[in-house]
Amino acid sequence: MEKRKEEQLSYRHELKYYINYKDYIVLRSALSHVMRHDSNTGKKGYYDIRSLYFDDLENTALVEKMAGTDHRAKYRVRIYDYSDRIIRFEKKIKEGQFIAKKSIKLTKQELGQILSGKYDFLLDRKEPLARELFLELGAKQLRPKVFVDYKREPFIFPYENVRITFDMDLKSGIVKGNIFDPNLPVIPVFRNGLMVLEVKFNKYLPDYIRRVLENAEGATRSAVSKYVLCRQYETNL
Repeated sequence: MEKRKEEQLSYRHELKYYINYKDYIVLRSALSHVMRHDSNTGKKGYYDIRSLYFDDLENTALVEKMAGTDHRAKYRVRIYDYSDRIIRFEKKIKEGQFIAKKSIKLTKQELGQILSGKYDFLLDRKEPLARELFLELGAKQLRPKVFVDYKREPFIFPYENVRITFDMDLKSGIVKGNIFDPNLPVIPVFRNGLMVLEVKFNKYLPDYIRRVLENAEGATRSAVSKYVLCRQYETNL
């Protein structure tokens, strides 16, 4: 049997803020002079993200997030622009304000197998996360819990791999129907133009970018969790 290598994690800083539409306009204009749009957005300047979040029978990810546990993890399937071109099953690991990710790519057929409870094929994959997912899906009965939809406008800067994103139009949907269907029934989470600003970087955030971010007068630092926000409609938290 082939020996699997241990996967090395690379942790990054992650800062999150609630911002209003006015701050979005100010920051977007300022950032466009010091950073560039992610080319993956194409002509429209943003892409649609749909995540299907998983949790176990005890809702461990939900409970640990609400309790403020320093070390925690979430599992999700993520697609872009409702397409099956890129499908990733991800594990997001949180350590305080630091994050790391593991991921494996799936085909549309493989995702369908997982959603129908047929995931033995993961044992044939070489990625360490594939075997971990097999165990989580089996022993811990990891199951889909909620759809999380939003539009993301990303800015990037190569030094320290800085990535700043505006996540807007957040919507929540029950796990029913085709994940690739853009017309799945979802409901808005935010009102009055509220959105999430995320700032990610390796070790240091350049001073001039930090100064730009200080222009957001209405920004509120928060441990925002789109997963928790979207599950409120199901669990009445």
